[in-house]
Amino acid sequence: MENIQVNRELDLKGEVCPFTFVKSKLILEQMQPGEILKVILDYQPSVENVPKSMREEGQEVIEVKQTGENLWEVIIRKVK
Repeated sequence: MENIQVNRELDLKGEVCPFTFVKSKLILEQMQPGEILKVILDYQPSVENVPKSMREEGQEVIEVKQTGENLWEVIIRKVK
């Protein structure tokens, strides 16, 4: 996953559902198909809900990984 070129990064530490998904979706709407968004989360329920909701929206969730204690990255490719 190290070779993926991230186009935008969204730090949502301190945010909770549903704001984590809404803010991620708003950023994706500004991006072009094929571009990559990295979302940084520290709220565990969002780690499950953001990828699930993105898939339901038709976006590609490339990776979800824990990067620290209560810290995760979700890598999303905009499809449409």
